[in-house]
Amino acid sequence: MFNASDIIHTHTRADLIEDGDLVDVSTLAREAGFKVPVAVTRAVWADCVAWSQDDTKRKRVPQDEEGRLWDVLFMARNFAARNAQANRVPFALHGVQPTYV
Repeated sequence: MFNASDIIHTHTRADLIEDGDLVDVSTLAREAGFKVPVAVTRAVWADCVAWSQDDTKRKRVPQDEEGRLWDVLFMARNFAARNAQANRVPFALHGVQPTYV
């Protein structure tokens, strides 16, 4: 269908991680049961994982990034296990969002 000369540009997973568009979370993902490398987009990190001590003080909710990442990966792994034949498994997360002033 396509020849090598037809490709205009390629961007690898490593390129996206280096550029900051993806965050490699493979180490904790393995602990959560994933058998493949896992990365999340910068947007997922910002919306679902990012948390600071200032966020804890403002929201009065003691959380940290590792715990929030674990929750995301645990839920993703559970949804993936229930849909093992799918190549994509959309799911929603509901959580405490940091408040920015």
